[in-house]
Amino acid sequence: MFRQNSAQRTEADRLAPLAVNGLSAAYHKKTVLKNVSFTVKEGELIGIIGPNGAGKSTLMKAALGLIPTLGGEVLVYGKPYAAQRKLVGYVPQRESVDWDFPTNALDVVTMGRYGRLGLFRRPGAKEKKIAMECLDKVGLADFASRQISQLSGGQQQRVFLARALAQDASLYFMDEPFAGVDAATEKAIMTLLQELKREGKTVIVVHHDLATVREYFDSVLLLNVELQAFGPTSDVFTQELLQRTYGGRLAFLERHEYAGLTLAKG
Repeated sequence: MFRQNSAQRTEADRLAPLAVNGLSAAYHKKTVLKNVSFTVKEGELIGIIGPNGAGKSTLMKAALGLIPTLGGEVLVYGKPYAAQRKLVGYVPQRESVDWDFPTNALDVVTMGRYGRLGLFRRPGAKEKKIAMECLDKVGLADFASRQISQLSGGQQQRVFLARALAQDASLYFMDEPFAGVDAATEKAIMTLLQELKREGKTVIVVHHDLATVREYFDSVLLLNVELQAFGPTSDVFTQELLQRTYGGRLAFLERHEYAGLTLAKG
């Protein structure tokens, strides 16, 4: 009901912010992503949900060309990602970044402007002004000159969000942006994502907290190596489909009720 295949794709799908068809990837000869196909709508917040090792981050990296793939097609507004880099912003997992690199918050955010400058232009006053405005949006204008190694985990995450904002992208990929942040930072991030949505941007988020899925996302993609389901949150975020996605791993965890849905905590 919620799956798509290439025969069902239309020209509108191919001009969507992101259209993925038959994407597969492997690590050390083990398949971690198998024949995944889906198309996202413009101006939505989309959550990628699944158990550990399900391929959530792999899906994001494969779509962005950051890791080799076994096959498949990824189109961004109807063209290969390599031709549309300026339209795409990416926030990686905080743990994957070298935070000891000697640079300050403003310089990191200014890096988000490089894609629009070209190879031979250096950022000037205009780019610095845009970077400062983006830092202000995430509440870190006062930390512009602070070395990134001296920032808290939540502040570091905000810096990378500000860098993505500075790219002025149309499609954003965010890998676990809420992981390990305090409540204030989570609220600030969510406010920012809602603002991007109001501007017509499309945001795809790898997410792990089931308790906030209904509140945060318009659509949900359930993944466990293969696509389990994709569609509006009200249709896809159900106990039956979650059980299919997580399998027995849900059954042995503490149970909670929220938003009319009984789920395992995890």
